[in-house]
This record gives sequence, C-alpha cells and structure tokens, in this order.
Amino acid sequence: MRSEWTALPEAVTTEIAERVGGIVAVHPAPTGNHAEIASTVVGSTGRVFVKAASNGLSVQTLRYELAATRASDWFPPAVLWHFECIGWLVVGAEHLDGPHPDLSPGSPDLDLLRVTLKALQETPAPPGTWFTPAGRLGFALPEMEGPAFVHSDINPSNLILTAGGLRIVDWAWATKAAAWVELALLTQWLIGSGHAPAQAEEWLGQFPAWASVRPDVLDAFAALNAAKWAAKSEQSTLGWVHDLAAWTGAWAAHRSRTG
Repeated sequence: MRSEWTALPEAVTTEIAERVGGIVAVHPAPTGNHAEIASTVVGSTGRVFVKAASNGLSVQTLRYELAATRASDWFPPAVLWHFECIGWLVVGAEHLDGPHPDLSPGSPDLDLLRVTLKALQETPAPPGTWFTPAGRLGFALPEMEGPAFVHSDINPSNLILTAGGLRIVDWAWATKAAAWVELALLTQWLIGSGHAPAQAEEWLGQFPAWASVRPDVLDAFAALNAAKWAAKSEQSTLGWVHDLAAWTGAWAAHRSRTG
C-alpha cells in the first residue's frame, strides 16, 4: 500500500538528502502501489526515483527489484545507490524521462515493444532468488517453469519511451519462468489497449516462445488467469481490477471458442 513521503522517518530522509545534495522537491509517483514510498526526488545534483519499504511483502519485492535492476543490462533504470536505515530499505534509481507508449493496434510504439521484448525473451534469469510462476500468479502449469527472466507485469504504465529506446520499470515481481509466460500476461494489456483477442494473439505470434506453446496450454493459462481476476473483481471495487477481469475474461472466452 502506497504511503505519503511524510511517513519516512527523519533519519531516512536525511540519508536521502545527503545522496541528492539536499532535497529540493518530492513528486509522488502517479501510479502503482507496490512500494510503500515511490517518488521522484529533486536535489541539487538532479532527479532520482526513490522507492522505500519497511515491512513484509513490500520489502521482499523491493529487494527483488533491486536485484533485478542491478542484474540487467539496459531494460530497467540503473541503481544509483541504496541503503538500509532503522528498518527501511531505500533504493535510488535513474530517473527515466519520457511518455508511456501507445499499444493500440497499428501504433508505431508496438515496433519498439517488439525490439525490447525480443531482447528480454532471450535473457536468462540471473543467479539469485526470484518468484516462481505459482508464487507470482497464484496458479501453475508444468509448462510455466523455465529459465527466462520474466518481468511479469509489462503494461503501458511500466514502459517508458526514452531517447535510448523503450525501457521497463517496476521489477518488483521478477520471475524465473518459461519465456511464453511473459507474452501470455501481455495479452490482457494488448486487449485493454484496443486489440481484439485474435489481434493480440496474431501480434504475439511473431515471438518464437509463443509459437512453441501448445494450444491446450494457452487455453488452460487463459482460463486460470481469467478465473483468478474474476474472483478478485468480486471482492474489489477498484476499476483496474475489474478491467483486468474483463480483459482476461475476453481472452479466455476467445480461447474456449478457437483454442
């Protein structure tokens, strides 16, 4: 659950100030809710994106994000510094400037996504402890196991268009899995961006990992994912939860007709 910057103890903000040359301004991230603190901090030395966590799953996912960000070459923002202070884990990362991409049908940004995804699909998970498919998604199929480095939450708000290409942020749910799992999870966001389920599958078909999955495995994945989000939507009033329930349900319905 996201907290206000003022929730940070003075000792922690003092440590941050020393690393940015004094805090001039703080701008909370407009989206996301995994890290307790997620803000752009403006200091005399420039801008830094700061995440901080102090309890349970928030600390675990921030440790995963720190490890993933430090282990990858260019997908995530670079880690500039990190420290622990009176129970808080704090990470300062490169601030990426740029808009989120448009993933609607025919958008030129889809070509940039293809380039980034192709490189990520070929990246094995670095040594370390990552989420398992079951631990990340709450359901599992034997075919979901694999050696690939899977972000597992690639959606427009976690993608930033920069002068150097399309970058991926928020690696809190980095998972070691089969490469096709990344693509299956992207399906819902392509549908949410305006693709019909068949269009989304056609676009994903350019990746070898997608073509290698048996249709019955995709059928099962789509059905399990849709059931999960349908159950979540019954317990939530959040718009994004109901959106995901609708999008995953649309894909599952398409698979049941054509898979």
